[in-house]
Amino acid sequence: MSLRFEISKIGHAARRATLHTPHGQVETPVFMPVGTAATVKGVPQDLLEQLDVQILLSNTYHLYLRPGIDQIRKLGGLHRFMSWPRAILTDSGGFQVFSLTDLRKVTEEGVTFRSHLDGSSHFLSPETATEAQVGLGADIIMAFDECTEYPADAARTRNSMEMTLRWAQRSKEYFGAHKHEVPWQSRQPSAVSHQGKSRFPDSRDESDRGFISSARNDSFDKFDKKEQTQALFGIVQGGMDHALRKESAERTIEIGFDGYAIGGLSVGEPRALTREIVESTIEHLPKDKPRYLMGVGTPEEIVEYANLGIDMMDCVLPTRAARHGLLFTSEGKISIKQAKYAGDENPLDPSCSCQVCCRYSRAYLRHLYTSNEVLSQVLNTIHNLTYYLDTMRRVRHSI
Repeated sequence: MSLRFEISKIGHAARRATLHTPHGQVETPVFMPVGTAATVKGVPQDLLEQLDVQILLSNTYHLYLRPGIDQIRKLGGLHRFMSWPRAILTDSGGFQVFSLTDLRKVTEEGVTFRSHLDGSSHFLSPETATEAQVGLGADIIMAFDECTEYPADAARTRNSMEMTLRWAQRSKEYFGAHKHEVPWQSRQPSAVSHQGKSRFPDSRDESDRGFISSARNDSFDKFDKKEQTQALFGIVQGGMDHALRKESAERTIEIGFDGYAIGGLSVGEPRALTREIVESTIEHLPKDKPRYLMGVGTPEEIVEYANLGIDMMDCVLPTRAARHGLLFTSEGKISIKQAKYAGDENPLDPSCSCQVCCRYSRAYLRHLYTSNEVLSQVLNTIHNLTYYLDTMRRVRHSI
């Protein structure tokens, strides 16, 4: 058993559902904060729990380079390593390798690339990317794909889509042979201790009770971890070509995955085109499987895509914008660095109940930012994540 997807309510196109994973239930539509290197920048895990984050995204490419998959596996997998008892999704690293335009070489076998950290040479293939994700032990992992650049001509888009389909088949075959090798299948030494008592005990029975119940997962309590595996999602590519997107979706479904992602967007195309491709691709995805739109978007966009029938989304925007002083509020975006906020004693967003808006003034937040205080990044990120999470909570309640 890997995951269950239970739809409880359907609106016009949107649907409200519960995603049952080995490490917790996830209410969808959901926005997944990005914890690239096993951390959401500036926010410790206990605060993420307070914000009611149910699932995080981590990045295979970055964790592969540092601290390394073997190191994380030895420490019991990503959940234990970062002391996060709830669900995790890892991407395959395909998009990050795609972004290394001048540092990579793509062949049928995989991608040879140079590390952005030290220039060392590495190789990722459908097999090694899947192996890495099994080693990390996330609840949901992604097939290795090639992200098609924009713009791309018809021949290039077709060839890239065909490559992704072949790689999807190879990813699934490797996963089928190795899915029981996840680190939470075996007894691992505790990764962290709290007041002399491990949060992740060595005993499997105790671990099942403590680890899973802390993730508020009742549906898996009756299953031993030997029966729980990761879920593998396939990725639909096809560039900005409607016909290729349809073909990619249909052939990816033929291979068969636990869920389906729409990839290859937010790569420089106009926003209107992004929406057009998303809407047309959804029509060809199964109604009984989770749909994941990768790397999108603004608060307005995640509402729009949820209403189109997308179940899962992620984006670095709320955390990245926070570090640059751009904050999302019910009154619009605020650039807290602006001088007009120097004497503003009002809360950042009078309609927001997050701890930042309840306690601190705009003047203080501006002072922290202009003084380059680390606390600025922390508070700004907490607020932006709250805004995104509250936005998705309102969407769920409206369905």
